Amino acid sequence: MPSGVEYAVDLHRRVCDCGEFEVDRIPCRHVFACCANQRLDWQVYVHEVYKMDQIRRVYRARFRPLGNPTTWPVYTGPRFVGNPFLRRVAKGRPKMTRFLNEMDTRMLRAPRRCKQCGAEGHCRIRCRQRGGASADPAT
Repeated sequence: MPSGVEYAVDLHRRVCDCGEFEVDRIPCRHVFACCANQRLDWQVYVHEVYKMDQIRRVYRARFRPLGNPTTWPVYTGPRFVGNPFLRRVAKGRPKMTRFLNEMDTRMLRAPRRCKQCGAEGHCRIRCRQRGGASADPAT
């Protein structure tokens, strides 16, 4: 191979060191290289399931339409519960994945103090004593 790594291919047993030939039962690139080197037909090593004769045989049978979903019987089998950690988040800030230590937790820090009035529990933006027209909605 161009990368310099050598793979052993046994065409008789349909085995390659990369493992794709046994799993997929479709010739991998190492089998193609071996067939080209030995001037062999690579189509011989494709499994019968992937050949057009088998595909035509599958579609020869008639398929019944599913019909109206309201007439289907109620499913009473096990319920699938998806893993929320495998779900992709479409928008928003990416979720933090690092492990927090004692410096990161807000409970170990002093409570938040307002820079406007000096009180605890809120920040300058939400301060009631803030000046301006939007400071007190009652006035």
